[in-house]
Amino acid sequence: PMLIGFGCTVPGVMASRTLSSRRDRQMTIILTPFMSCSAKLPIYAFFTSVFFPGKGALIMIFLYVFGILTGIIFALILKGSLFKGEPVPFVMELPNYRMPGAKNVCQLLWEKVKDFLKRAFTVILIATIFIWFLQSFDFTFTYLEKDKTGESILANIANVIAPIFKLHGFADWRIVTSLIAGFMAKESVVSTLTLLLGTTQITTILTPLSAFAFLVFCLLYTPCIASVAAIRRELGRKWAMIVVVFQCAVAWICSFLSICIILLFEVII
Repeated sequence: PMLIGFGCTVPGVMASRTLSSRRDRQMTIILTPFMSCSAKLPIYAFFTSVFFPGKGALIMIFLYVFGILTGIIFALILKGSLFKGEPVPFVMELPNYRMPGAKNVCQLLWEKVKDFLKRAFTVILIATIFIWFLQSFDFTFTYLEKDKTGESILANIANVIAPIFKLHGFADWRIVTSLIAGFMAKESVVSTLTLLLGTTQITTILTPLSAFAFLVFCLLYTPCIASVAAIRRELGRKWAMIVVVFQCAVAWICSFLSICIILLFEVII
């Protein structure tokens, strides 16, 4: 499931069904979002090209490895705290391999798609409409043009949240708004920034250090709404909320620590 999570967290979460132990399944689902999914690549590509030209590959490799190490560290922590006990040996009986029939494949595909549309897509649709509404209207419920998005409900919410990231160097409402939009889909982070910044250069808002902290935060903070819906389906609403809060807290701490470590390293050198 964790390897699948590098492509997309949703099938990674669903693949945890192969684990017979509920303890192992819960731990796997909680830790799988730390694996950097492919939807985050546009964020990495954009920020590395702007702030770290010529070092993009090195930064991306670091982010992937850092996600894996974070998952391992918290796996050890959870194993000794919330999920104590011996792991159940993984045994999977493989059936005889046969060429599947087209009818059976189509029927199985339709059942899975229908199940996803019923459960996950309803959550995604509601959340998408909600974010669009917050981004398109102000508190007087007046529809805003693109050049007035700074007056939207979402922008005002972002202004309230922004001071939380003052220590990280990206306490700008436009940056925070892109993070909120990233909850819908991680690809939305870059497109939202492009929309909100317009002709403004992002280098006037962020420094290379704060941009690196932003990348670490994007790597570790809450997965997209589709992944949360999949987690809710597998573990329930309570655990889905726990995963969202847990990952945001871990992302905030790790992002801040990355700045501290870099500054300390510069001082030592």
